[in-house]
Amino acid sequence: MPKGKGPQGKRITLKVAKNSMRVLFNGRRRIELSKMGIAVFPKCLLELADVEEIDLSRNMLKKIPNTIEKFQNLMWLDLHSNQIDELPAAIGTLRNLTYLNLCNNKLTTKGLPEELTLLRNLRTLNLGLNCLESIPTTLGSLKELIELGLFDNSLTIIPKSVKKLPEIERMNVKRNPLPEFAKEEEPIDTIKRIESLYLVEKKDLCNSCLQTCQGERDELHKLEDMTPGPSEKPDFTSLTTPNSTAIDNQEEWRVK
Repeated sequence: MPKGKGPQGKRITLKVAKNSMRVLFNGRRRIELSKMGIAVFPKCLLELADVEEIDLSRNMLKKIPNTIEKFQNLMWLDLHSNQIDELPAAIGTLRNLTYLNLCNNKLTTKGLPEELTLLRNLRTLNLGLNCLESIPTTLGSLKELIELGLFDNSLTIIPKSVKKLPEIERMNVKRNPLPEFAKEEEPIDTIKRIESLYLVEKKDLCNSCLQTCQGERDELHKLEDMTPGPSEKPDFTSLTTPNSTAIDNQEEWRVK
């Protein structure tokens, strides 16, 4: 178990890190250090830099060191629910990364390095619940992105390059002050409505109006004449005893 808690949070030893390693069903190795009260990225993890997955979520991390570049086999990195306000440029060296969860941190727009766009194999990127006022248009270069979380930020615009990501399937932008969410458009009434209807005597109509009304009435009568009448009921007079054949043969098919 981690040693005593100090001003920098709990200190993780190499032994603790090794004991936290799990082998997943797909053969990948994951270091699971979630909810450990960690405030500083554990240096001992550098001795396990060949792992494929790291979970440091739900801790108190404020910074990710440049030494993250040592984890060149890393494919999955979960850092959600920490206090991270910026990412190092070295994050862009993790070219095998396919999953990056940075949800629920303190990231600002300035805290996103340009090198983030070098993660060309990234499939899932979660930046929700941060302090982003905008996102760089260069995120549109992440052509393999399938899922993108941008919810609960302060975004007022989503760049076209991001909207048109070729492989994107899910993009969550809820609870942002985007113009399209500012007010809902009133539903369009496609029904043409008559404001007033007046009843008049036949003698009060002009000749053209009278002819129009008579023509429409004749068309209505034609439709009424074309309406099929009730279908004739079937005649079962020749069938004196319904199911009589079944009664005669029931001994043959009855389950004994």
